[in-house]
Amino acid sequence: MKAKLYLFLFCSTYAFSQKTIGGVEKLHPQLEEIVSSEAKIEVLAEGFSWSEGPVWVPELNAVLFTDVPENKLYQWDEQKGLQIYLDPSGYTGYAPNEKKTGGNGLILDPQGNLLIAQHGDRRIAKVNAPLSDPKGFETVIDTYQGNRFHSPNDLILSASGDLYFTDPPYGLSGDNDPLREMDVNGVYRKSVDGSVSLLINSLSRPNGLALSPDESVLYVANSDPKKNLWMAYDMVNGELKNERVFFDATSMTRPGYADGMKIHSKGYVFATGPGGVLVFSPEGTHLGTILTESRTANCTFNEDESALYMTSHGFLTRIKLKK
Repeated sequence: MKAKLYLFLFCSTYAFSQKTIGGVEKLHPQLEEIVSSEAKIEVLAEGFSWSEGPVWVPELNAVLFTDVPENKLYQWDEQKGLQIYLDPSGYTGYAPNEKKTGGNGLILDPQGNLLIAQHGDRRIAKVNAPLSDPKGFETVIDTYQGNRFHSPNDLILSASGDLYFTDPPYGLSGDNDPLREMDVNGVYRKSVDGSVSLLINSLSRPNGLALSPDESVLYVANSDPKKNLWMAYDMVNGELKNERVFFDATSMTRPGYADGMKIHSKGYVFATGPGGVLVFSPEGTHLGTILTESRTANCTFNEDESALYMTSHGFLTRIKLKK
């Protein structure tokens, strides 16, 4: 389905015709410290098959995000609205893959380069050329111990430059896909020295991941209907210790699995899952949920954390946050 932009009509003081959906469910008074229970969820664009991986790009003053099944990457900003940024985004024929799906998670490296977890090409790649004129890809990592990854899904960078990423089988045709080269659905680290480590091999469907502001805790989502939860691990001298369940959503009945997440500078965890975006305190208390009315894949803050952009089954949405 062709994505369509909702245009805004402005007058000197007010903006009219802005479509909104859902709302905010407050479960704990602390939620009001970060997002108002009266805040509106704005629909910025819609018509996507499965929008994912949003990242705020200060250089463009825009949010970039992918539509995984359509193999496209979009840009949205206030001035130009919605436009295609990259096509293809994640499948170019680089690796064998019958599904041919596009890019998923997106991040910027310290030099401002765009990195993409490419489902179809089964690698993490860097976009060549300036952000204002993207052209082609360069492989960052595509194998572990000589075996090709399934379909890298989400990725983050530590302050030291280590790359962490998850590798579930969503970009393949199931667990028994003959193209699959590894049995493990893992969480990996590519260190700045080039070495690659398998950090976690015990999760059935590792998905989104994030680091606490001081990088003392690694959070990992597990998108499994039988174990729909978020895990937390202490980071001690580069090693993971004290494995524990951060929050278990298996019994929650709203649609959606533990997926992408972002950590606010104040430590609040914004995690997409049942019902939309769940907001947690650093201690794991569920403060409330941003109810998006659609299975929600991922989210990202803008540069000053005054807004949260959310991608879901068919929408790109935004909600204002408290600073």
